[in-house]
Amino acid sequence: MARLTPMAKGLMAVAILSVTAAAAWHLGLKDLVGKAGGEGAPGVGSDPGAATPGAASSGKVAQGGALGSASNPLKVSIVSFHGYAPALVANGDSLTTRPGSIYDQMGLNIEFIIQDDIPTLATIFGAETAHCAWRTSDFWAQEQPNLRNAGYDGRAVMVVDNTQGADAILAKDPNIRRVEDLVDKKVALLQYTPSHGMVIDAIDSSSLSARKKQSIKQIYINAEEGTAGVRAAFEGGQVDAIALWDPDLSLALKKVPGAHVVYSTKTATNLIYDVMVCDSRHLNNPQNDATFGAFVGGWMAGVDAAEKNPDQAVDALVKTEEFFSLLAKDEGRPFVKSLFSSLVWTGLEDNARILGLAGGTNHYERVYKKFDGIYRAAGALANPNSPVINPADSFEYKYIQRLLAENQAAQTQAKEPEFTFTEAQAKEATQVAPQLTKPVTVNFTVGSAELTKRSEKTIDEEMVSLIESNGSAYFEVSGNTDSTGGRATNLRLSEERANAVVSYLVSQWEFPRERFIIVGNGPDKPICDEKNPSADGVDLEGCRAMNRTTRVAVHSR
Repeated sequence: MARLTPMAKGLMAVAILSVTAAAAWHLGLKDLVGKAGGEGAPGVGSDPGAATPGAASSGKVAQGGALGSASNPLKVSIVSFHGYAPALVANGDSLTTRPGSIYDQMGLNIEFIIQDDIPTLATIFGAETAHCAWRTSDFWAQEQPNLRNAGYDGRAVMVVDNTQGADAILAKDPNIRRVEDLVDKKVALLQYTPSHGMVIDAIDSSSLSARKKQSIKQIYINAEEGTAGVRAAFEGGQVDAIALWDPDLSLALKKVPGAHVVYSTKTATNLIYDVMVCDSRHLNNPQNDATFGAFVGGWMAGVDAAEKNPDQAVDALVKTEEFFSLLAKDEGRPFVKSLFSSLVWTGLEDNARILGLAGGTNHYERVYKKFDGIYRAAGALANPNSPVINPADSFEYKYIQRLLAENQAAQTQAKEPEFTFTEAQAKEATQVAPQLTKPVTVNFTVGSAELTKRSEKTIDEEMVSLIESNGSAYFEVSGNTDSTGGRATNLRLSEERANAVVSYLVSQWEFPRERFIIVGNGPDKPICDEKNPSADGVDLEGCRAMNRTTRVAVHSR
């Protein structure tokens, strides 16, 4: 399938705007920031006049009647993506509300606007094209600072889907089985997209030295080629690996001989979310409270309906979106339906779990903060001096909270673990090579396996996020030493130290012990060759320090 995936084209277009804006900023053209707010890395708006509050536009939202009424429907910007099928189902398999649909029965009129070119939020809100628009949580972390710079703001009102296998790193070479195998390899991807963020995070979390991390060449495919270009580079052998998302991900696995997953959100289940972001000017109007409440409630009901009847979800996509109509024609409706298996439509209980409303970690805020740091470090922000936004200020929780308060079943389900873990599965999972291994320098007193306050802080800051991001994974936690000292002593002490780390993770962070396999490697599995430390760009002591680490190996279930 040679045509360009609409979502990919839009993401790349805004990513290019972002790079342009970043360059302009560094050249001193700071006045351009007032028109910023791009997807992928906030940048110059695609419409030169769109950043002016209240600017006229052919797509301007209607002004007559209450918001959500027939004369003034709630307008929502989306793209051609299967994660939004539940909303179309709730709307009567239509972009506009049909009589008898879930939204119609709630007394709400919704108009979904497909914008596969993905305008910036500053453009959408400035031109008043829509009241709400989709964003991935990582992009939202990039875009909100520049949205504020443009004189606007917004807040997410719900999590609408969670990719669990729909974003991945693929390779053809059978010797590339883990992130560490990408050394000196070329990886094609779309810059400043969720898949790019996943790659950055995976490489940063790997056991590679700084020099070897730099040897991984990230090849950025241009806007005109998009995800189809990523696949083409893979099929043609121009690159060793790719990072992309569905449906091109599934197409590559289906059509490219030997293609296999190296690392994906099937393991990193708590890394990439789609959210709905709404214009704060409308959210802050008390008269619109019921409208936004019904918008969220109807979408949650649409999730239930789509899960009960996935064939209807396929119908909704094919009827309303040309991209899926063509995809169904080319690959068949069963292929479209198969895409649902790698993505979770997040219902009420899922929102409660992701947002930490049932206890535990607020994964949305963790991811928002995580990717704000990742993309700032990567230079994705048009204005590098944009203030860091508190993740709590990026989400309006009251709509999900209200629905949850009225739904005891959802409250109960939200408290149940998303995945179950057993010792038998852990042993089986760790027989296969890990997808990546993160070394962490957990300091111990000489000859001791007792954790210090400093070492506990290191675990909190460097291990916990990795474990939480990889929500379905099992982990091998190993203690390791350098080559100095007696081998028998090192083996015993390294296992005792690994056990101390796991005991802390279980007692203080309440991770199931069944998720962990404990190993004491002593000096037997160095990640740096102490006979040739210069290969990793370090001296002998630096090489030994690399080997004296506690390592957390991530294993797919």
